[in-house]
Amino acid sequence: MSKAYSIPLIRLACAALVCLAAPFACAAPSTFGPVIGNALLCRSHLDNAYFYDYFTSAFGPAYKHEGGAFWFKADGSLWGTPVTEVMVSDDSSELVFVGAVAEASPDKLDEAIRAAAGIRHRPVDASQFPVRGSIPGSQIVYFNQKSKIYCVKYKPLPAG
Repeated sequence: MSKAYSIPLIRLACAALVCLAAPFACAAPSTFGPVIGNALLCRSHLDNAYFYDYFTSAFGPAYKHEGGAFWFKADGSLWGTPVTEVMVSDDSSELVFVGAVAEASPDKLDEAIRAAAGIRHRPVDASQFPVRGSIPGSQIVYFNQKSKIYCVKYKPLPAG
């Protein structure tokens, strides 16, 4: 390996180590919007092993494991809205899901998604804090003063 390539590789390795060791969220990779955004909008195949690996390589190890999910601190943006946490299902149920916590109310998150991706999330009930659902199947729920958006699907049957 030439010396010209070794310096950038060393810097990349050091940045990855700092990210893995840090108690705070690491910046999201450039693929975060298309990959995670499409998964959250139920526009792509959901494979919890794939998303677990993606989140681990992007944000380091999960900071908690509860509610049938691995939770990761994130520092990213989807549809122009800051995202602080992402989660992916474990193998404890027949469902597979991916989700994110957004720093906006469900109404504001819906507006941002509609403006950026053209998908609308409508209230599915008349409660004070309604679940909002889209035609592709993603849902937005209240999460304290924030929103949680997720896509849930049944796991595919094993091959053969």
